[in-house]
Amino acid sequence: MITIEHISKRFGGKPVLNDVSFTAEDGKVTGFLGPNGAGKSTTMRAALGLIAPDSGRALIDGSPFRSAKAPMAAVGAVLDAKSAHKGRSAYAHLKALAQTNGIPVSRVDEVMDLTGIASVKRRRAGAFSLGMSQRLSIAAALLGDPRNLILDEPVNGLDPEGVKWVRELCRFYAGQGRAVLLSSHLMSEVALTADNLVIIGQGRILETTTVADFVAEHSAHALRVATPEPDRLRAIFASAPDVTVEPVERRTSDPAIGEVFRISGADLETAARVFAQTRLVTYEFVEERASLEEAYMTLTHGEVQYANREVPGQKPVQYGAPASTPAPTPAPGPAPVSAMPPVPPASPARPAASPKEVTR
Repeated sequence: MITIEHISKRFGGKPVLNDVSFTAEDGKVTGFLGPNGAGKSTTMRAALGLIAPDSGRALIDGSPFRSAKAPMAAVGAVLDAKSAHKGRSAYAHLKALAQTNGIPVSRVDEVMDLTGIASVKRRRAGAFSLGMSQRLSIAAALLGDPRNLILDEPVNGLDPEGVKWVRELCRFYAGQGRAVLLSSHLMSEVALTADNLVIIGQGRILETTTVADFVAEHSAHALRVATPEPDRLRAIFASAPDVTVEPVERRTSDPAIGEVFRISGADLETAARVFAQTRLVTYEFVEERASLEEAYMTLTHGEVQYANREVPGQKPVQYGAPASTPAPTPAPGPAPVSAMPPVPPASPARPAASPKEVTR
């Protein structure tokens, strides 16, 4: 369990963390989200004793990390993909970590197999791409078969297969009753991976919740209807002051015929019954739910420290109540890297020692 209690921190008089408190529970993946500069990395470094907070404390399984007798068994951390010495081979880097932490050298080969870098074990870390460096940092984090994982943007530079592997790894560790604290800007992956969420903005905790509750609270549900009878559709809701019916642009997934509308404020089941009773012809009738990314942007659009400018010729994207937020710039696609072996399925019992499994 990773516990952050009332941590505050200033750098050069500038507040970076302000009374930050949350818990990453055992058996759960906790997604740690926030805009750039919100304080995510600073919080993670404080948890590992790399930054001394001005007030508050961070505990790993009830004790400060610095007091851990076996640090790499207490926490496996990914903070910087390029942390390995550029002149050392991947194997030498991991072997040095193992020998200085009382970990059997045989574990080095196990984690290299697990992370898919066994074929480049003799290559210098300085020659690795970002994706391969990320795999090496993950291998180092797993070296001590830790009870907790702290992962700061672990999927940066990974190809889609590698991103999926990290997701499975997080779920596997949580399935064994361990705590996983995961920071990422890939909202789709957090939605698929995390159980709980901690949202931080400008050094303050904005919300601690679950993924499902967060999306439900910060997004407005609507009905999407395609019909050849727009006048009849409007007439159905004409006497319902809390319901709005507005035409929307057709998507590629919408039927090619009929007009498309978004209905806000109407209940799905009630609308379905009314449509059936009035025999309204519909080509599409679905309930729209916001994604985690849309709900996140709704909450944090006022907490962004580094705001983008509108791209010339493009409409700004709006999130939540009428506040314009420029469309986020897409990140460049990761370069192809070698495939990772699959993570073994989670089970209550510890898996037996094998190069393909996460073992102590």
